Amino acid sequence: MKQISTNELRQMFLDFFETKGHNIEPSRSLVPVNDDTLLWINSGVATLKKYFDGTEKPNNPRIVNAQKSIRTNDIENVGFTARHHTFFEMLGNFSIGDYFKEEAIEFAWEFLTSDQWLNFEVDKLYVTIHPEDDESYHIWKDKIGIEESRIIRIEGNFWDIGEGPCGPNSEIFYDRGESYEGDTPREEMYPGGENERYLEIWNLVFSEFNHNSDHSYTPLPSQNIDTGLGLERLSSVIQNVPTNFDTDVFIPIINEIEKASRKTYRDNDKDDVAFKVISDHIRTVAFAIGDGALPGNEGRGYVLRRLIRRATRYAKELGINETFLYKLVDVVDDVMNAFYKEIGENKDFIKKVIQQEESRFLQTLDEGIEIYRTVKEKALKEDEVISGKDAFKLYDTFGFPVEMTVEYAEEDGLAVDLDGFKEEMERQRERARAARKSSESMNVQSETYQKLDKESIFTGYTHLNETAELLYIVSNDEVVNHYDGSNDVDVIFDKTPFYAVSGGQVADIGVIKNEHGTMEVKNVYKGPNGQNIHTVTVTEGVITTGETYELTVDRESRNFIIKNHTATHLLHQALKDVVGEHANQAGSLVEKERLRFDFTHLEGLKKEEVKEIERIVNEKIFDSLYVDINEMPIEDAKRKGAMALFGEKYGDIVRVVDIDQYSVELCGGVHVRNTSEIGLFKIISESGIGAGVRRIEAVTSKYAVEYYEDKDNVLEDVNTHLKVKSGNTISKLEQLIEDKKQLEKEVKSLKSELQKDALSDLTDATFDINGFNLIATEVSVDSVKELRETMDVIKSKNQESIIALISNVDGKVSMIVTVPKDKTSVVKAGDIMKQMAEVVDGRGGGRPDMAQGGGTNTENMSEALQIVKDYLNGF
Repeated sequence: MKQISTNELRQMFLDFFETKGHNIEPSRSLVPVNDDTLLWINSGVATLKKYFDGTEKPNNPRIVNAQKSIRTNDIENVGFTARHHTFFEMLGNFSIGDYFKEEAIEFAWEFLTSDQWLNFEVDKLYVTIHPEDDESYHIWKDKIGIEESRIIRIEGNFWDIGEGPCGPNSEIFYDRGESYEGDTPREEMYPGGENERYLEIWNLVFSEFNHNSDHSYTPLPSQNIDTGLGLERLSSVIQNVPTNFDTDVFIPIINEIEKASRKTYRDNDKDDVAFKVISDHIRTVAFAIGDGALPGNEGRGYVLRRLIRRATRYAKELGINETFLYKLVDVVDDVMNAFYKEIGENKDFIKKVIQQEESRFLQTLDEGIEIYRTVKEKALKEDEVISGKDAFKLYDTFGFPVEMTVEYAEEDGLAVDLDGFKEEMERQRERARAARKSSESMNVQSETYQKLDKESIFTGYTHLNETAELLYIVSNDEVVNHYDGSNDVDVIFDKTPFYAVSGGQVADIGVIKNEHGTMEVKNVYKGPNGQNIHTVTVTEGVITTGETYELTVDRESRNFIIKNHTATHLLHQALKDVVGEHANQAGSLVEKERLRFDFTHLEGLKKEEVKEIERIVNEKIFDSLYVDINEMPIEDAKRKGAMALFGEKYGDIVRVVDIDQYSVELCGGVHVRNTSEIGLFKIISESGIGAGVRRIEAVTSKYAVEYYEDKDNVLEDVNTHLKVKSGNTISKLEQLIEDKKQLEKEVKSLKSELQKDALSDLTDATFDINGFNLIATEVSVDSVKELRETMDVIKSKNQESIIALISNVDGKVSMIVTVPKDKTSVVKAGDIMKQMAEVVDGRGGGRPDMAQGGGTNTENMSEALQIVKDYLNGF
């Protein structure tokens, strides 16, 4: 067996199958594209489903790939076993109706045993097959030459996930020797058993049957090959290390954790779990964020947040109590960049996201752990079950994923009432639903619309007017032939120039009419069968199906919408130029009067960044760039460099909007033909709308001019009030500000003198109570700060006195109490303040020598001062 690195192994696998006529398929994004059935790409075949289900034909039926994958169904096992991971790489070779069992088996054997490739010892390899798969048995025995004793028939060797393609599979195992047997029971010590000696390294799936809905099995018209080989697992065999975590893709990360924790890997089992968890989770998080996922409260975002928090928890167990995980991104990149460039390209952004999540969680983790300990003690005294209510409190208040509570509980021998937790979670959702008010309800298509199957063609890319036949009228969910009422109805034509709301672009408005009736178009949306459905009001006469109408889009509205849409594309690219490639679109709205663009970025844009983005967009407008729009196969679009928007679904043929190669995007919207038509671009606001998502609002064309005119009018008004000419505004304002500062300084000085005079004689406010000298009085101040300054003045001349001051500041009560330090063993300022605060309907507290408070009941201020006297009278 050759001793090679993981990077070399990956490349050898791809090279081998390339020599066998396979096309190398690149590793795809971990975030599935056009596949709602998957949360993550979880295998090598997941990105090739379109070939296996026949919806797309590959250029070459022989395919090989090394695919990064995420599986999160058993996160709790990561760190406690030798081979559980959330992120891993799957090597695979595939045949779409080309070769089958014999070639698949021969390829696998050649790669593993040939001197030119891995050169495994033949006598260390075992294979398993399905008991009824005699064909595979004879291939392994007669063609490959494996001894019969090393071919094991196992009932479970049948790959079947329900309805669809399925078939027997054959697994290849490597015998690592007796030293890996450990305490494994003898009955499990065989290839395919639960043991570490015989390690599965390759699974060959022979898809030859279709699992029918009646649970019968029939032969497939074409037979396929789907194989999977875990890269980290194979590396552990080749590098002769006990676990996947001891290979060269993990050890550099673990070494960095050792430096930060000052602890040693393989020193004790408990610490080893932490090393493994952190090194696994940081790979997953770094790659997922690099592919566009962000931490959040749902779906993929929740998985990432959970992984970061789980890793943070284990970092604390290693004694690392500060943000640390983000620093590991550099070493993950160093280890993986020979094949994966996405982490290096987005490294700064990935690190910022992780550090922000770490910091947020660390702020609540310690407090959460203390609360957990209280919950634990309660459970230990009762039925050894943490209630759903307590688990929800840890989740909702302290950010503990419930899975983390379960892990802590298991370590303490406790259970968690997960059903009760789910009930609490549902109650919260109900409260949120009840509190939420939405201006738009979900538009659920009824069965009526499903039956409207006549074709409707959109001609609005090139026409704003169209003559078309009215196919359908839908009123109150019923198809009718005529309509002359006052309620809104939906209509469908065989052709239409009206754009349906899509991709952030609002729908066209306009008029539809013939000699019998007139309709005002208020909205247009896509129906379930692809037609553009127009919501209209009949403003005159009667409308009838089968008649021909003139459809006219409001030209002014469309012209401003397309200016804003093209400006949005320019803005997207300008953002990437200025803040980085991670600035991906997260939502948009393109209207007549303005545009709104949401994008992924962790912090607010600096003023200079906003100005630079604005400058770039306007430069592209002034350069009069030609906007080239063409339809083409999606693979051609990708080769052209077209940017696909995250979350959008694209067909085989796509529409590419190319703005002179500066911005190239897949887009179904309408656009100007030349950027000069936009006229002018102005950003009017930039703000945050959620974790890692920012929003820019902007205007173009005449609306940008109007924006500048409004600003100009305001400036003119300011100049009029300042009595200065245009151009002298700033210098005049600077002068006024300086004058104001000087006047404030003088006023403060005068007030200070007046305050000193007022406080020079406090005879009426001084009391001798039980041997304590007390000064208690109401003072006139404008702020809490002034109240403290007044206290300092009085205290400087009365250092042996207990002092209580109260004031009405902007309609609210402000109070401060000080006690000489030599009297705090008897009299405590905090105790006095708490009693005063109750009287004025407020709160207060502090140290024994100084306390502050406030309240809302200004009528009881005298009573609050009396409280101090009563307090001292109690001694």
